[in-house]
Amino acid sequence: MREKIIEALEQIRPFLQRDGGDVQFVDYTEDKVVLVELQGHCAGCPHSQYTVKEGIEGCLVEMFGDNVKAVEAINALY
Repeated sequence: MREKIIEALEQIRPFLQRDGGDVQFVDYTEDKVVLVELQGHCAGCPHSQYTVKEGIEGCLVEMFGDNVKAVEAINALY
């Protein structure tokens, strides 16, 4: 599952990079939570919660269904 998630994040990254940000895979937990690190402009952006929940999590849940319960950024501004 980890490799599939990493491949999916590679598809999402260009959208973040266009705005000067980026995302890095950190871990996939036993609870089916994907941990990521926001980088660049995304790391300090006041919209980081929206990026994580509506953007990244939305895509991964759509792609992998019940295999992804949530996405959490270890450095997002919540």
